[in-house]
Amino acid sequence: MANGQTRSRIKQKVKSHIPKDWLTDVRILYRMLIETFKGIQQTGLINIAIITTMAAILTIFGALFRSSLSLQSIVNELGGTLQISAYLSDSANSDAVISRIKKIEHVKEVKFISKQKAWAELKNEIDVPDVENPLPDTLHVKVDMVDNLDDVLVRVKHVDGVSDTGYAKDWVKKFQTLNKVSHTVTFLVVIIACLLTITIINNTIQLVIQSRKEEIEIMRLMGVSNWYIKFPLVLQGAIYGFLGAIIAIFPINIVQNYLYKVHEFFMIPSFFFAQQIVILSVLAVGILFSAGGSLMCIKKHLKV
Repeated sequence: MANGQTRSRIKQKVKSHIPKDWLTDVRILYRMLIETFKGIQQTGLINIAIITTMAAILTIFGALFRSSLSLQSIVNELGGTLQISAYLSDSANSDAVISRIKKIEHVKEVKFISKQKAWAELKNEIDVPDVENPLPDTLHVKVDMVDNLDDVLVRVKHVDGVSDTGYAKDWVKKFQTLNKVSHTVTFLVVIIACLLTITIINNTIQLVIQSRKEEIEIMRLMGVSNWYIKFPLVLQGAIYGFLGAIIAIFPINIVQNYLYKVHEFFMIPSFFFAQQIVILSVLAVGILFSAGGSLMCIKKHLKV
C-alpha cells in the first residue's frame, strides 16, 4: 500500500516536470472533435428534424427583427417630417423667438412662414372672402425624433412671443404605438426562440448522453477531464445552432429584399447596417442558445 502511494507521488512529480507539448493539446482537441461528430452520427435522422426546427425558429426571429428595424427607421423618418406649428403674437420679434427655439434640445430645424405668405397660399388654394389677413406669423419646428415631440412642444409653448402651438397629435400617437408594438413583439419572439431552442437541444443532448452512458462512465473511471466529456456535447449543440442559422439566412434575405423595395417606394433610407446586424444576431442567437441549452442539459443529466 505504501509502495503504491510512493509510486503515485513519484508519477505525479515526474508528470509535473514534463514540459507541455502543443501537439498533445492538438491531439486532445482533435479527439474532442471526433467525439462531437460521433455524437451527431449517433443521433441519426433526428439531426435533420433538429436543424430544420432550429432554422424555422431562427427564420421567424430574424424576419421579425429585420422588420422591426425597418419599422423603426420608417417611424423615425416619418416622425421627423411631423412638425410643431408655433404661432407668434403680433408684438413678437420673430428673429429672437427663432433664436430661442433653436437652442431647445432635439430641435432639428425652424422655418419661418410670414402671415402674408401663408395668406397668399391659402387664397391660391381656396376661395376666401376679401377680408383683412387673420393669420399670424408661424414657425414650423422640426424635431429629431417623434418620441421627443411632446417634450419640445412643452418648451416651445413657454418661449416668449409664442401665443399658441399645434401639431398632428393623432399621427404622433399612432407612430409611437406602432414602434412600441414592434419592439415588444420582437422581444417576445427572442424569449420564445430562446426557450424553444433550449428545449430542443436539451432533449437531443439527453438522448446522446443516454446512448453513450456506459462510454462516459468508463471515461470518468479512467480519470478523463470533465471538460473532455462536456466539450463535445456543448459543441454538438453549437453546431446545430450554427447550421440552423445558416439555413435561416436564406429566407431572411428574401424578407430583406422585400423590405428594401418598401424603403425605395417610400424613399426612406433603410436602417444602417440592418442586414449585417440581423445576420450576426441570428448566428449569435443560434450558437449561444444552443450551446447554452447543451450545457444546461449536461449539468442536469450528467454529474461531471
